[in-house]
Amino acid sequence: MSAVEENLLKVTSAIEQHVDAVIEQIDNLDVNDLQQLRASRIKELQKQEEQKKIWLSNDHGKYEELPEEKMFFDVIKKSKNVVLHFYTNTSPRKNLKIKTIPTIALIQNSIMVDKIIGFTELGNKDDFTTEMLEWRIAQNSVIDYDGDTSCPPDAKPKMPKNDKKIRDGVHNREDDLDIEEYGFSRDDVKSECSMKNLSPELTPEEAAELGLD
Repeated sequence: MSAVEENLLKVTSAIEQHVDAVIEQIDNLDVNDLQQLRASRIKELQKQEEQKKIWLSNDHGKYEELPEEKMFFDVIKKSKNVVLHFYTNTSPRKNLKIKTIPTIALIQNSIMVDKIIGFTELGNKDDFTTEMLEWRIAQNSVIDYDGDTSCPPDAKPKMPKNDKKIRDGVHNREDDLDIEEYGFSRDDVKSECSMKNLSPELTPEEAAELGLD
């Protein structure tokens, strides 16, 4: 067994043990435990609903213009997380030392934690998707994000690489690309194989031609 297979078995075993432990814990729950879990879940949902009301009262989920500098400071004081889109020259832009337009400033607790400058981080194009922008903003937990922050939504899956080897069968069509990678042609391989099959002994005709008879 290889080291990779051994490690894979260890990981699989650990996952199975964790799943078994969770199942056992669920099986051992009594009525009181279930009631406590239900009550805890209800409290969590109520808390989330209250937070949503606070966000809505602070105009979360809306795209608003902030023509005055005072409005800018009012917004970042009311909300923990703010996404600011600078697309023209404004006083807040200068205060935050933003030189490139457009720029998106990400604010947490009244402090700018990150900037998305131009389109470079959005695929280097101005027709990026909403999902791509959402993923980039989520890098600093400024918004809730359900996806994988480590992988852009438009990332292409990597194709497995084939080993560059010359295989035994010279008539195998799958060998063409591998042979060319090493600078050989199919004819070269055939010729080399044919030469290996030649006898080292001279024929009578060859000996006569060379004056060795």
